Amino acid sequence: MARTPWILRGLAVLLAVVASTAMAQEKTLRIATQNPKGHPIALGLERFAELVEARTRGRIKVLVFPGGTLGSDEVSIAALQAGTLEMASLNSGILANQVGAFAVFDLPLLFSGDGEADAILDSPFGRAMHASLQAKGLVGLAYYELGFRQITNNLRPINTVADIEGLSLRVIPTRLNIDWVRALRAQAVPIPFPDVYAALESKAVDGQDNPLTVIEANRFDRVQKYLLLSRHQYNPQSVLISKKVWDGLDATHQSVLSEAARESAIFQRAEARRLEGAALESLRKRGMVVTRLPDGEARKMAERLRPVTDKYLKALPADVLAGLRRARGAAGP
Repeated sequence: MARTPWILRGLAVLLAVVASTAMAQEKTLRIATQNPKGHPIALGLERFAELVEARTRGRIKVLVFPGGTLGSDEVSIAALQAGTLEMASLNSGILANQVGAFAVFDLPLLFSGDGEADAILDSPFGRAMHASLQAKGLVGLAYYELGFRQITNNLRPINTVADIEGLSLRVIPTRLNIDWVRALRAQAVPIPFPDVYAALESKAVDGQDNPLTVIEANRFDRVQKYLLLSRHQYNPQSVLISKKVWDGLDATHQSVLSEAARESAIFQRAEARRLEGAALESLRKRGMVVTRLPDGEARKMAERLRPVTDKYLKALPADVLAGLRRARGAAGP
């Protein structure tokens, strides 16, 4: 009978070890996005969360925080680097503030269409770009699609390039985005995305640019009357995880996250393209005046933007530029 307390103590220690191991294997990852619930980016992240939870049998749970509820993209990047936020999805071009070569993803008129974008982003070039982020405390898992950006404003319809001149336009806070707006002889005003609606509503700026799904989901039609289908930039979004968090995962869970991100990207891009037409129709029904530039004016716009593209291409490191050229060549004409 004297041995019973020792047995009980041994069982208690064993149960504590088992419980501790189980707790160590169970993780909750928060992922932030500026886009609201129901937007294609949020839908992709929800699919990612489902895949991760199913494949880890609930040991890793992913909670999606849409609508900028965890702060701006800049705040998210700092939190990822500190390890105080686990994951985020944000425009790849914003990462130029971390690794200058990411400005390539904001180059005006870089991609001719969705297929070319997919081929380049999923190529060794796209993977190498994400790999370069690790030195900055970030791990890139996949590229989602935000889409081709269009220009809106609340002053006048845009039928010619001259109609853009003099407008004050909110831009993503990077040097390249300031430059392309100035090339069109408009005023560039850098504003973090969570503050854009208020800036438009208060008329602090005349307009902004974003893909149709973003304009529709964030109800910019309430504070913007005119929409130009300019397709002047294509925005991929990088799905990121904090390197500090990544390094704390075992190889099996790292593999699950990587595969789930790539699979959810295929789903997300399809949803983005499916919903783009519906967003345009919705914006028309809500009263936005939609215009396109005639061919001659579209060429004029491209001519004004070309020096910006050339400037940033020349500034790319030689290996990045070579990788981009190889990817473009592999993507076909």
